[in-house]
Amino acid sequence: MSNQLKNREDKKMFKKIILGAIAVAAFAVVSYSGAQAQTTLTLSSWLPPKHPIVANMIVPWIKQVEAATNGSVKIKILAKPMGKPPAHFDIAKDGLADITYGVHGYQPGRFLLTKAVEMPFLGDSAEATSVAYWRIYKKYLEQANEHKGVKVLGVFTHGPGQIYNAKRPINKLSDLSGLKIRVGGGVINDVAKKIGVTALLKPATKTYELLSNGVADGTFLPKESIKSFRLTKLVRYATLVPGGLYNTSFFLVMNTAKFNSLSKAEQAAIEKVSGENFSRIAGKGWDDADTAGLAAMKADGVKVITASSDLISEIKAKTSGIESAWIEAVKAKGVDGAKVMSALRAEIAAASK
Repeated sequence: MSNQLKNREDKKMFKKIILGAIAVAAFAVVSYSGAQAQTTLTLSSWLPPKHPIVANMIVPWIKQVEAATNGSVKIKILAKPMGKPPAHFDIAKDGLADITYGVHGYQPGRFLLTKAVEMPFLGDSAEATSVAYWRIYKKYLEQANEHKGVKVLGVFTHGPGQIYNAKRPINKLSDLSGLKIRVGGGVINDVAKKIGVTALLKPATKTYELLSNGVADGTFLPKESIKSFRLTKLVRYATLVPGGLYNTSFFLVMNTAKFNSLSKAEQAAIEKVSGENFSRIAGKGWDDADTAGLAAMKADGVKVITASSDLISEIKAKTSGIESAWIEAVKAKGVDGAKVMSALRAEIAAASK
């Protein structure tokens, strides 16, 4: 009896050991799998969730990042921005948020090379301009390291900037004389001065406040923004300039240390859906939003006209020195500005096809 009892006890002990080992192994597998899927990056956004930049550009890109990494990297848009719009480059650089987007021109004097894509009359499609911009950035501009301290995930432009005001139709350049116009910085600030308006350098998010309080008489923005910032009741006149009065350069960047902390496979997956892919998403999103913006203006009774050939000639004559001045200025950074502009126009033409 004693031997039988001992055998039964040995069997029970062996069973306990096996079950324990299985439990430990299962816990280890679950823990490892959970750890692999829990990299969550933060993104600081200074625009409302329904704005086209967020809804039609950032959110689709986030979904692509999560799909490309098989869910191992997730991106959370913070409920509130970590600072004002001009601070967002440094918010990523300093690690207050992992990822940010923003406008280069909101920080006067900091970015010079990005002005290439902001010149007047570059084209009518944000998608073509944005795709071309990324290609030119990688080939000619990246080497100057103006974005030191961050990982550049994308560059893009909004739709061609146009002229809006609450005072009078703009049929000739003299009609702009004396008007106080909100501008976003960068090349459009130079354009505004050349064509005789008083430029108010403020982020686009301040436009409604400036117009509703009478501080500004008008604004330079893409067609999208008149709807997005609820300006269709405040501006009464729109003058659309074929080719665009200007463009605005945007960035999508990530904290360098955070990017480097990801696995090589995750880094490669993020880069695959960023760059030119993101530029195309952003540009197409803006083109679609411009179409909706124009429809909203017309529905609310904004008088929309297309700039005459005479007005276009006046603008070109007044602004002709802006590009040549930029070409001269970028020599100090070792960049052939004339070559950049020629290549940019060629890439825009190619992307437009």
